[in-house]
Amino acid sequence: MAIRTSIHDLHAYVPGEQPKSADVLKLNTNENPYPPSPKVLEALSALSSDDLRKYPDPSAQELREVLADVHDLSPDNFLVVNGSDEGLALCTRCFCEHGGRVGYMKPSYSLYPVLSEIAEHQKIEYPLSEDFSWAVPEKVDVDLFFLTRPNAPTSLSLPKEDVFTLLERCPGTVLVDEAYAAFASDNVMDAVGKVDNLLVSRTFSKSHSLAGARVGYLAGPVRLIEALHKIRDSYNTDAVAQKMAIASLKDFSYTEKVTATIRSTREQTWEKLSALGFTVLPSETNFLFAKVPEGKEASTIFDELKARNIFIRYFPGPLTGEYIRITMGTDLQMDRFLTEMKDLL
Repeated sequence: MAIRTSIHDLHAYVPGEQPKSADVLKLNTNENPYPPSPKVLEALSALSSDDLRKYPDPSAQELREVLADVHDLSPDNFLVVNGSDEGLALCTRCFCEHGGRVGYMKPSYSLYPVLSEIAEHQKIEYPLSEDFSWAVPEKVDVDLFFLTRPNAPTSLSLPKEDVFTLLERCPGTVLVDEAYAAFASDNVMDAVGKVDNLLVSRTFSKSHSLAGARVGYLAGPVRLIEALHKIRDSYNTDAVAQKMAIASLKDFSYTEKVTATIRSTREQTWEKLSALGFTVLPSETNFLFAKVPEGKEASTIFDELKARNIFIRYFPGPLTGEYIRITMGTDLQMDRFLTEMKDLL
């Protein structure tokens, strides 16, 4: 039985570990440490057998209508997807001819090159500078550009004016991946529908505490969204996920309270890590990216924390090899992390 050559040689995306032990402190996958809105659990309780027996709404119309109200757009500006990763994959199939050019910053979300290879496109990498900033080139000659904003794993956000410079200089579609928008000081959702080549990707995994539900959405000009609808799976999001997402969106005050708490925890942790000798980058996300103290090895700290049942992320490489990434937990969880870190150092 033959396997396509590009798949045989593919280095698959490696997600963060999902340990089973209840004693593990998971600060490695940027999940929300707080439960979803109580309204979500109410929506689950209200599910009927028919909700499971029948196929879901194929276009998630009700969810798209709620999204339209939230963002002051039309339902036609939205595509609901099975986690934002499905939206990224659809873009590689929709906006590039076979062998097309996909651009992205490096380091950034490591799924981008994997999706590009699966689609057999050319990967065009735009390296960040040593301080993880990026100057938009005079010409960005790609069919599709993935821009994570704020960026992962660096936690920094490309200035908003630079995003519009990129949109002007790129002849192709620019997808601004706003997975962490709720923790940032600004976003570009207000430009959706006003710029012909702009798509915005959002997820319910981070600020809405619904990573297990796998639901996200793309927002953009009707022309681009209609094209994406043509190639999505027939029923790409299940009925349960749709109802949970709707309930979460309608409880805005709860989501805002949780994200504000995480931002506060982030600032406190930033100060305490800095006091321990880390160089911590300013963060617009729900995690911190920190350079380890002089004389210490990031890989060693990663291993020693893991031995203490504390999971963080470490990304080997010339730019990232001296840094660790720490997802924000509850204040109590971060106290445990900082206590162990201080003891370790």
